[in-house]
Amino acid sequence: MIIKMPTVKLTSDNFNSEISKGTVLVDFWAEYCGPCRFMAPVLEKISDEHPEYRIGKVDTAEERELASSFDISAIPTLVLFKDGKEAARNVGAIPEEAVLELLGR
Repeated sequence: MIIKMPTVKLTSDNFNSEISKGTVLVDFWAEYCGPCRFMAPVLEKISDEHPEYRIGKVDTAEERELASSFDISAIPTLVLFKDGKEAARNVGAIPEEAVLELLGR
């Protein structure tokens, strides 16, 4: 039986605790962003099919200070954290295969 891991909404209140352990891919996005809407089903599919990966989402329109603290200047931006430290980053929409590559598959 496969356990689906939903994406987690990240805010300034839960961000540090959510990324502190393990590998977490964080999607910095906004509702008004077309490329971000392209990425949403890609990330949901990866979350559904690969429960070993945790995926979090930061709405940059709601969490401006959090996005600014990571120098997010364009969206979508995917940031891979390993045990709380940034390990990789990609700016712009990318296909599923490229996301999996970013995750180290």
